[in-house]
Amino acid sequence: MQNLLPEPPAILLPADDAAVTALAQAPPTPTGLAGVAAAFPAYSAAWGALASRALRAGETVAAYAYARVGYHRGLDQLRRAGWKGHGPVPWAHEPNQGFLRCLYVLGRAAAAIGEVDEAARCSQFLHECDPLAVGALADLS
Repeated sequence: MQNLLPEPPAILLPADDAAVTALAQAPPTPTGLAGVAAAFPAYSAAWGALASRALRAGETVAAYAYARVGYHRGLDQLRRAGWKGHGPVPWAHEPNQGFLRCLYVLGRAAAAIGEVDEAARCSQFLHECDPLAVGALADLS
């Protein structure tokens, strides 16, 4: 059956050049990444970087917490950009990548701590946002 309703427009979050620069210049250490997150708390990419680093280091609960914060900050930005709870959030648009990374790491960390339902919700949501993000994020892990 074909869906006759139009797809909502893709959400393209605004860039934050100062935050991008700060993250690019920060040492990839917990302290360096945390400094960027503290200076730019609404910048999901900083939380995503912290979450990814923690997950790689085996700090699953910390990864879950960092990813959860970045995910919620990203939801706030999506809503301000006109997102109504569904529709594409393209990976190809760099300012969207922090939110999508947080969603991905949140799902992986949730699975690692046995929160199966949350992991499934994150996976489904990520696919709904942009199926291409899944492959791109798996390559970055």
